[in-house]
Amino acid sequence: MSNLWRKDVRKTVNRRSALTISLVISLFALGGIAPAAAEDLDNPPSPPACVKPCFNPPAYSIDKASSIWVVVNKQRPLSPLTYVPKLAQPKFTAKGQNPYGLFLAPEAATALEQLFKDALEAKAGTLMLQSAYRSYSYQSVVHDRQVKRLGKTAGEALAARPGFSEHQTGLAADIGAVGQGCLIQTCFSQTKGGTFLRLKAYKYGFIVRYPSQRTATTGYQYEPWHIRYVGVALATEMRKRQIRVLEDFWSLPAAPSY
Repeated sequence: MSNLWRKDVRKTVNRRSALTISLVISLFALGGIAPAAAEDLDNPPSPPACVKPCFNPPAYSIDKASSIWVVVNKQRPLSPLTYVPKLAQPKFTAKGQNPYGLFLAPEAATALEQLFKDALEAKAGTLMLQSAYRSYSYQSVVHDRQVKRLGKTAGEALAARPGFSEHQTGLAADIGAVGQGCLIQTCFSQTKGGTFLRLKAYKYGFIVRYPSQRTATTGYQYEPWHIRYVGVALATEMRKRQIRVLEDFWSLPAAPSY
């Protein structure tokens, strides 16, 4: 094959390529569509505002006892009253974090394992599980003890009646911090462990269920040690919207009493 023939072939191919490119550009122009600019490839569109897990209101029930979104308060008992959840024992990495061998619902147990681990790494101290799942019968003992000790009004501002307790769902936990004092006291909020819960718990799917100055809505005194698992999607949504209690988030009536 002669060099002259090769040159003629290359010229023909180049002319055809140029003609094809011109035709494509013309078609884009006629259709009112501009070809993508080179910089578009370097600057792709921003991702959606919601990053998984996204909050999806119909995802779970607020009435079903086994739902991670179930709302339990003095006006919303569990159904059935003697409900028993699936349970798992958290597998913590540090000694002394579950001194009583307590159990939680599996989702809550897994989330709490990571929360405790990260609290240690953040130098917030060794968090410990002081109370978790309570059966209907055990909650009866806790309720009666507090009422006998404090009187009915004060006792029921601290301990729920059996069948009305979040602890019975396996989704609630009372947390302390080893060596930081203020166990089951409001001053726990000022400890390193309590501060970590208040600021970071939502990242693991927990909320401080009974915040300060909300007794008229929740029916319970301020309990900075009591956290409730609702999943990362809902906890994050509540944080974003600055809504602190489930009753307000779901537009439910206040439940100050039975």
